[in-house]
Amino acid sequence: MTIPFGPPQIVVLLLAVQRLAELRVANRNTRRLLAQGGREVGGAHYPLFIVLHSAWLAALFLFVPADAPIVWPLVALLIPLQLARYWVIRTLGPYWTTRIITLPQAPLIQGGPFRWVRHPNYCVVVAEIATVPLAFGAWHLALIFSVANALLLAHRIRVEEAALAPRRGAMAQP
Repeated sequence: MTIPFGPPQIVVLLLAVQRLAELRVANRNTRRLLAQGGREVGGAHYPLFIVLHSAWLAALFLFVPADAPIVWPLVALLIPLQLARYWVIRTLGPYWTTRIITLPQAPLIQGGPFRWVRHPNYCVVVAEIATVPLAFGAWHLALIFSVANALLLAHRIRVEEAALAPRRGAMAQP
């Protein structure tokens, strides 16, 4: 069986390459934070995010027709979403990771997008999970993965907030 290849598949491949590059940075930061005495919290739910994001990309690649109609304003929205993602990564610098790692002596970052939103990267991911499928008319994939992501994020944010609560007094401006 030959899988037709079109704009949706190109977008998915670009996102997959981006995610893999980000995972390299996140894994490097995670190793460094753990070596400095950090500890991971909520590691049991982390594989569910890997499954969710992998399934989202696979579903987009396999189930969105190569000739799906393109909603260009939504495709264009991906650019500011990616810029926002990199703003978060740059703001957190060596503290950015895809896991919940808490380092007791590290201050909490309050600059960049964190001035306005407590979890800006999650906002980007929520928007992205809905936007990409909607950009190619796959509203059902947007709905399914948005609901699954919301359920996982609700748990993760509770875990992350509990892990960071003891450090709320140590704020920093990068």
